[in-house]
Amino acid sequence: MGMHNPPHPGEIIREFCVEALSLTVTDAAKALGITRKTFSALLNGRSGVSPEMALRLSKVFGRSPEGWLKLQLQYDLWQTQQNVDLKGLKRVKAA
Repeated sequence: MGMHNPPHPGEIIREFCVEALSLTVTDAAKALGITRKTFSALLNGRSGVSPEMALRLSKVFGRSPEGWLKLQLQYDLWQTQQNVDLKGLKRVKAA
């Protein structure tokens, strides 16, 4: 069973990485080797955690790359479940 309305990974990064370490967005972006604009988009939910970003986050803030990607997957899946109607679909059975 999945999580109910999981937060966007950007919210987690903001709270547990940026704010917890008393970093500015600019300093955190610099540590990650990305632009402030790119990092701001992630923090504000306008972009997601890509495999490359997961590697960067893992190196700079810890947690495995798979862990960062799992947060994104949980968020994306829950969001999609809210918008896709699967009621008319049926399982295909082997002949």
